[in-house]
Amino acid sequence: MAGSRLGQWPCLVVCILILLKAEGASIPITIVETAVSSGAVCLDGSPPGYHFDKGSGSGIDNWLVHMEGGGWCESVESCVSRRDTFRGSSSKMEKTMGFSGILGSKQAANPDFYNWNRIKVRYCDGSSFTGDVEAVDPETKLYFRGERVWQAVIDELLAKGMQNARNAILSGCSAGGLAAILHCDKFQSLLPATARVKCVSDAGYFIHGTDISGGSRIESFFGQVVKTHGSAKNLPASCTSKMNPELCFFPQYVAQTMRTPLFIINSAYDSWQIKNILAPTAVDSKKEWKDCKLDLKKCSASQLQTVQDYRTQFLKAVDTGLGSSSTRGLWIDSCYAHCQSGSVSTWLNDKSPEVGDTKMGKAVGDWFYDRSAMEKIDCPYSCNPTCVSVDSES
Repeated sequence: MAGSRLGQWPCLVVCILILLKAEGASIPITIVETAVSSGAVCLDGSPPGYHFDKGSGSGIDNWLVHMEGGGWCESVESCVSRRDTFRGSSSKMEKTMGFSGILGSKQAANPDFYNWNRIKVRYCDGSSFTGDVEAVDPETKLYFRGERVWQAVIDELLAKGMQNARNAILSGCSAGGLAAILHCDKFQSLLPATARVKCVSDAGYFIHGTDISGGSRIESFFGQVVKTHGSAKNLPASCTSKMNPELCFFPQYVAQTMRTPLFIINSAYDSWQIKNILAPTAVDSKKEWKDCKLDLKKCSASQLQTVQDYRTQFLKAVDTGLGSSSTRGLWIDSCYAHCQSGSVSTWLNDKSPEVGDTKMGKAVGDWFYDRSAMEKIDCPYSCNPTCVSVDSES
């Protein structure tokens, strides 16, 4: 009897591993060792990495490349602080990662993309994959090579079969969602002319907004990111040829000349933007916005009106950027959230947020496959009872 029970263990282990694989719970990291020779490295000089769950069946020639988020470093000092963390070094990254939401492998929870080749590109440069400075300061030993990192990973994926893609999406969340916009046309140009290629930005539509002091601290911050990382030459030329390159870190200016269809998933009250664009700590010296930024229910009447005015700014920036293009897609909710596509609870399940009776997972799928035009804009806060609290940068 004991021998019989022991004999069942290998089967049990195999079954558990199959289940984990099916749920995307343990996808190993792939380190691009060959990237080092071309200088395509993280802030600390380590090679870049990504997680890859291979497609199957009808999805074997379909590719979804999702770029990780995680803010930016705008100065040598802040990049040094980032360098020795998983945001700046592949040696600090977890070796496995679970996939869910837009990257999920369950058909019921992700019917349009569950069996695609699904990739999560790890973020270790602090510039939304745009930097490229050849020189390396011997004291700080910082490498500003985000653009090379992006290209090295994409080159490896092309060699692994993406060069034959029939359908492809470049997506990302937060800083990765911005990267999806900035690299969208370039991504499309690398794939077959016959492929259906589109881009999806989740919580990446950072606006050139006015803060509570009447200024635009975010303009200064993004300008410093571009300067520190040497990003200007890698931003879309269709934008930089028309305006100050540092402004071309803002989606509303880049999107105006994009050729590739773009879908925006965003809250009109994006929690990162409210905290850092509308009411950054640096201009809130009396900390009057401290409680309001953590919970909109704690805002005073005047603060809430300012927040509602920010929604107006945001929607205007979306219209300015995407115009009336027939290829644009919008799913803009009124939830106080940041990054919503990566979670099974917000992407497409029974309790996921809805805008106009449509969940974001269905909205993106319908738009990508041209099943219907998709422009869903929520009513003002706090009208939506389906909201789920999400505040991450994955």
